[in-house]
Amino acid sequence: MTILDGKATAASVKQSLKVEIETLAERFGRAPKLAAVLLGNDGASETYVGAKVRSCKEIGIESLLIRESENISEDELLLIVNQLNTDDTVDGILVQLPLPKHINEERITLAIAPIKDVDGFHPENLGRLVLGVESYTPATPLGIMMLLSQYKINTEGMHAVVIGRSAIVGTPMSLLLSRNSAPGNCTVTLAHSRTKNLKELTLQADLIIAALGKPEFLTADMVKNGAVVIDVGITRVEDSSSSKGYVIKGDVNFTEVSTKCSYITPVPGGVGAMTIAALMKNTVHAFIRRNTTADI
Repeated sequence: MTILDGKATAASVKQSLKVEIETLAERFGRAPKLAAVLLGNDGASETYVGAKVRSCKEIGIESLLIRESENISEDELLLIVNQLNTDDTVDGILVQLPLPKHINEERITLAIAPIKDVDGFHPENLGRLVLGVESYTPATPLGIMMLLSQYKINTEGMHAVVIGRSAIVGTPMSLLLSRNSAPGNCTVTLAHSRTKNLKELTLQADLIIAALGKPEFLTADMVKNGAVVIDVGITRVEDSSSSKGYVIKGDVNFTEVSTKCSYITPVPGGVGAMTIAALMKNTVHAFIRRNTTADI
């Protein structure tokens, strides 16, 4: 069994991006710039955004963090997004999810200019992904593909089971794995909470992507020997024995499943680190696209 080290792979990706950014800054007189909007004081969101800002600093991307109250109105948030859309010094925009319940997430996503949508959530970018046209790929699926590539895992002909059908992870992941590419060329089953006989499907899988948000959902009896297992889940579970009062759990029971699979990602240190590296990559691509005639 080999652990797919997302932290080390992400560091390698970011080092390559750092060199590229230095060249771009010298050529265009400025570095790429990423603007992040954070509402409220949610602990998990604070952690995610903080990690993104630190990564920007590490590799030379300028960052702008806009903090607003969770009570901000939808119209006020739209105004901020529109200001960032028209700011020529901003190359990428992300609004940290989840949003407060009184704000329509779809409306905010639609408001972000597709050329600055480095999260890859805008329908235009998702549509381009469906068509196989170059686009900003959502960061988590892109990070997973980069990780599979780094470890030279040959996915051609594999039966891949993706558990979770979100527009952020599951659905784009299924599209990427089915493409005529490397990694790719899988036969993909997209499973979800209503899937019948899920265990039968996962036992057939050569590659499992667990992205449903249920801690330790995937157990050893659901995985065949030699399978590749990618754990996207990250959930805070209360634990009084921890100094933080909680522990981080993935969607995979790592202790059990790691004894059966050929490759597996840890949590933390796996997909999460690659998601941030992929976001940095998308931001650099956005800068290039906005400042040259080159495609993404």
